[in-house]
Formats: sequence, C-alpha cells, structure tokens
Amino acid sequence: MPFKYFSKNCEIRPIDEAVVSLDRIEYTYGFGVYEAVRVSNGIVYFLDHHVERLLGSALIIGLEHPFSGEMLKKAILELVEKTEAETYNLKVLLIGAPKKEDALLAILCLNPFFPDKKMYHEGVELSVTQYERLYPHAKTLNMLQSYLSYRDARTKGCYDSALINRRGCITEGTRTNFFTIKGNTIYTPREDEILLGVTRKAVLHVTQKNGYDLEERDIYPEDLREYDGVFLTSTSSKIVPIRKVGEIDCPPAPEELKRLMKLFGEFLEESKGVF
Repeated sequence: MPFKYFSKNCEIRPIDEAVVSLDRIEYTYGFGVYEAVRVSNGIVYFLDHHVERLLGSALIIGLEHPFSGEMLKKAILELVEKTEAETYNLKVLLIGAPKKEDALLAILCLNPFFPDKKMYHEGVELSVTQYERLYPHAKTLNMLQSYLSYRDARTKGCYDSALINRRGCITEGTRTNFFTIKGNTIYTPREDEILLGVTRKAVLHVTQKNGYDLEERDIYPEDLREYDGVFLTSTSSKIVPIRKVGEIDCPPAPEELKRLMKLFGEFLEESKGVF
C-alpha cells in the first residue's frame, strides 16, 4: 500500500519530500546507518533495541549527529501514530554530513516482505558467498557486496545467501542471522564476527526463558548434517528452517526447533513489542 508521510529530522513530512540529493557524498559513499523495524497493529516491536543498535552503529563508524535516543523514539512513534496501516516495516536512516548538525534522520514506512507460509514447513535454500563485513556490529549503508550476494541468491531461487569468512565458517546471511540446533542446544556463529540482529536477540531471550542452552562456535558448511536442524532469523521472517546451504542438504526441522518457532510466535503476541 502507498504511504502518505515520512519523518525528516523528527518532523512529519509528505512522502513526496522523501528525497536525498544526488550530490550528497555521504549518502552515495554509504556513510550512514539504518534499521528495519517491524510494526504490527500499531505496536512497534523492540523499539529500544533498534534505537540502541542504530546509535551504536553510528558510533562505530564515527558518524556524529544531534539525535538522542529519546528523540529517535519520539519521531518513530509520531510517524506510527500518523500512519493508518496495520502491518508494515519502518526503515530508519541516519546519514552523515561534514557537520554533525547537518546529519539527516529519515524514517520511512515500507511494505514488508513475508516468506510464503510453506517455507516455515518445508524450509528454505541458501546460496553461499565468500564475504566478511568490514564492521560486523554496524548496520551501515555500505551494502554493495551484500546486495550482490542477495541478488545472486534470488536469481538461483534461494531465500538468502550464507556468508562464509576466510576460515571457511558460516557467519550470517546478507540480511539474516544463522543458527544450528542439536537437542536443546542452540549454536550461533561467534558474536564478534556477525551483526547482532534484534530479532536474533529476541529469539535468544526466548531460548533462555524456555530451557534451551546456547553455545558460540565455528560452524562449517560441511558439518551441517551433524546437527538436528538449521535455521535463520530476521525482522520479517522471524524463525525459518533451512533445508539446504549451497550443495549441502540440511536435516528437516526437528521437534525442538518447531517448539522454538511456536514459543517465539507466542512471545511476539504476548510481549507487545517489549523485552
């Protein structure tokens, strides 16, 4: 659906004013950070965590700006109040400038991409790409390699691409976090090598509340068959099983993963966007 408004520097504006000048070098060079935030029935999910990560990303790349966390939250909630749609995503962009007072904060409403329901039952396929993010903990606008990897994955009929580091380990997807499961233990790639997704954080919160164990480890593609299951997380997809990574077939989703998917769905309904 079309949206009528966006927020620019904490002010509601008509959507036709949502433009960035072609000569804004900070934007064309990717000197900016962003967040994708889920909104459902007027509830902004995990707002504090998204704002915290946006500000943290800006700090990592040295992007100075005049916006506080409270200003960001207020601007987001004002736009949500003005928007009539029930379910959509917010894209929060913070773009740098030579002077911090000239930084641009733009918040846009976007139609979300939801996986087909059969993907939750059958699992999805991932391609593989050799790539490491420059600043793993910063969600920046410098996304060329991720874009190319994702485009290649979609061309091959895959849901996303698994990123492989120089040691041959799977770290994450281009826009998803990656996990394996064995018994009631969840395995995650090493946190210092990945973008710490907000949905990932929420899923780990649910695992800790429901008796799952968590372990960081190197996860190699050739070892995926040794696990009971493999899955990914993201804002739009929540938890989706993975059935294939490159040429490697993964086991069908085990009961413990199905249980976690159910628990996470219940958590989203009950949490009202806060944890």
